[in-house]
Amino acid sequence: MNQAHWHLLFNHVPIFGALAGALLLAAGLLGRQDAVLRAGLWALVLAVVLGLPAQLTGPGAARVVKDMPRVSQALIHNHAQAARLGYWVLAATATLALLCVVQLSQGHAWARRLAWGTLLGAVLSFGLLARAGNLGGQISHPEIREGFGTPDEL
Repeated sequence: MNQAHWHLLFNHVPIFGALAGALLLAAGLLGRQDAVLRAGLWALVLAVVLGLPAQLTGPGAARVVKDMPRVSQALIHNHAQAARLGYWVLAATATLALLCVVQLSQGHAWARRLAWGTLLGAVLSFGLLARAGNLGGQISHPEIREGFGTPDEL
């Protein structure tokens, strides 16, 4: 397996990890269920850890596909920039999540407010990472690029 294979294997983890974390956090906060809240916080931490291989294999994957037909440096560059931004926002959100876990375990009153901020970060992370995933998909899936095909061809 080359770097592109590994990249494709891992690149969905941070996207769906951010989504799972956000959904669990929302359910835990709205339902006032600390166990679900904690699960959401840990899901965000896990998403960062398991998403690291996607970040590390990105440059190698770019080298594998850069000379393929219909692959441009602009597509690769846009995807890489979006992925870096999304991943770092997710990493910051996971840091908040860890702080929130500590605050919850110590019974601090403002831990729930911090959890709401973490939820906001998780939603933002998901949006940024989903965009990065779409840009990455455009590299090897021209059918999802804007302007591909026309309604007349249907």
